[in-house]
Amino acid sequence: MGRDTRAGVAHLLFSCLMLIPDATFPFPLCINSKPPLALTTPLRFCPYNRTSCCNSTQDSQLQKQYASMNVSVPECASLLKSIICARCDVFSAELFAAHHSVPLLCNSTVAENSSQSNQAAASFCDKVWDTCGNVSNSGSLFAPADSSPTKLSDLWNSESDFCNAYGGPSAEDAVCFAGEPVKLNGTGAPAPASGLCLEKIGNGSYLSMVPHPDGSGRAFFSNQAGKIWLAAVPKAGSGGTLELDESSPFLDLTDKVHFDGEFGLMSMALHPGFTENGRFFASFNCDKARWPGCAGRCSCNSDVNCDPSKLASDNGAQPCQFQSVVAEFTANGTSPPSPSKSASPFEVRRVFTMGLPFTTHHGGQILFGPADGHLYFMMGDGGGDGDPYNFSQNKMSLLGKIMRFDVDTFSGEEEVRKPGLWGNYSIPKDNPFADDPGLAPEIWASGLRNPWRCSHDSERPDYFMCGDVGQDSYEEVNIITKAGNYGWRVYEGTHLYTPPTSPGGNTSLGSISPIFPVMGYNHSVVNTEGSASITGGYFYRSATDPCMYGRYLYADLFGNGFWAGVESPKSGGNFTTEQIPFTCASDSPLNCSFPSGSSRPDMGYIFSFAEDYLKDIIILTSSGVYRVVEPGRCNYACSKANGTTGYGGSGPGNNPGPPSHATQLAPFYLHLLIILCYMRNS
Repeated sequence: MGRDTRAGVAHLLFSCLMLIPDATFPFPLCINSKPPLALTTPLRFCPYNRTSCCNSTQDSQLQKQYASMNVSVPECASLLKSIICARCDVFSAELFAAHHSVPLLCNSTVAENSSQSNQAAASFCDKVWDTCGNVSNSGSLFAPADSSPTKLSDLWNSESDFCNAYGGPSAEDAVCFAGEPVKLNGTGAPAPASGLCLEKIGNGSYLSMVPHPDGSGRAFFSNQAGKIWLAAVPKAGSGGTLELDESSPFLDLTDKVHFDGEFGLMSMALHPGFTENGRFFASFNCDKARWPGCAGRCSCNSDVNCDPSKLASDNGAQPCQFQSVVAEFTANGTSPPSPSKSASPFEVRRVFTMGLPFTTHHGGQILFGPADGHLYFMMGDGGGDGDPYNFSQNKMSLLGKIMRFDVDTFSGEEEVRKPGLWGNYSIPKDNPFADDPGLAPEIWASGLRNPWRCSHDSERPDYFMCGDVGQDSYEEVNIITKAGNYGWRVYEGTHLYTPPTSPGGNTSLGSISPIFPVMGYNHSVVNTEGSASITGGYFYRSATDPCMYGRYLYADLFGNGFWAGVESPKSGGNFTTEQIPFTCASDSPLNCSFPSGSSRPDMGYIFSFAEDYLKDIIILTSSGVYRVVEPGRCNYACSKANGTTGYGGSGPGNNPGPPSHATQLAPFYLHLLIILCYMRNS
């Protein structure tokens, strides 16, 4: 297949995949598309005591609705109460997908491969008909609103008709209601990971890496000082090293980027259509005292009840002297057949500029959503001890938030100049606060301290994971959802937090519904003079280490440890984590440095995780570039390894692993997909 043909097929596949609806996975989500609430006390009426999609006010409203139905038969009343309370179930978004008024009632034996536990083995729909079919009640759940007292048998000819309308099976990756809170099948305690085996493939220090989407094995690497390189990444087990010419950067922004401490070129992101349009974006910091083109509006302003003249200098810098910038650049010609070796240093567009109140906690990562194609921008609380101005909970401030921009669609100059917008972008119409004048429309999620490295699971794009740096005691990993509030600074992790000073006021405990982290670690487990700072990672989806497959990997910035999180049951939102051993393979292409008497390599600072085009995990550190490889190369046991080789390497860990079946069928499905795409687009 020629280069032009490959590029055309890649474009066709991408276009088609964007048309295919996401698979449905049971995931805790409420009817309003928000995650469940963490309850401090059990609900009084509905049977939920830890997490729920109802707060106490909604629980009271459901109780009043139940009382108004005036059901005289206790057995029927009990069933109808459970159906009413299904609105509080943590899976209510999926339960009520088919009907707005009632949940999907279990109407068959649970399938063998169902995600739902055997609580639904008996037909709950049949039970409702048998118990309530001839019971009269006011405001029936199964009748039009404001109807007179009604029996099910008056509305439906038979049990079969009723259950065909309101019932459904508990199939794989779907849930139904069986009269009690939904429970998913557990998989038992996950087997502990034997260890993480690494090989060193590069000596440079880089802050971010993005694989080239053309399948060539190349990737873009950027350093904090402001340079980006296009490099060839060797396959795992090949014995090769990173092919990167430091003297020939793809893009050099060092004359614009302010590099110091937490400042620099923080991230880059390729547009979803990069192979065709060459569009890419960079997130960096600049100093308006040195570069007039840097200046933007200060994040401390009247909209957020902050006066920049009252802010003291921080590390010698004046308030909003340093800016956070997102800019668009072009790299036309980077895809085959004529790969470019450089990109223009001139901005195509300044997407976003915002002045920073202090010199820390400004995140800076950008990435495109795999399902929506919009640009996400991770921003910290702006710094200061304990977020003194309470920016993270301020609904008009963009500090301590995850933002979401549409960089493809514009409504015209009036939209761009609309008060409140910080640059050249549009607000996606489904942003949670797009139409609320009391909230910044860019916000996707809030209540974060300093999100450092986020990723979407390549197998389940709705799993949007972010590491969030803690203050005094806890480092956390969150599943980011639309309109989610992650608690800072009311909470640090699951612990109430009291700031040392609060000139910007406080947020009351009862005014927010915090989403607590799903993983993390206490500062006490990393012994670096009390220092700890999380580096968020990825779900491991490579075939290289089959025993690591499906685990979420993350680390501590100071190189003190790696953690792996296992979700059980799958897609249930509950994780078990463990700190895992790690070492370097003796046959690593580049020698790893080991402190005296230690089997753990000296990683320096662990800046970021990345995925290459084969889903292998790359780790970017101050001491070099590492890759997760076959566990057998480090003498780690893996029961799922079959001793076959992969990528030309040798050893017991080279096993195609979980994706092997799909790999065998790939040519057939690829051919079929191309045909379907052609028919869909013709």
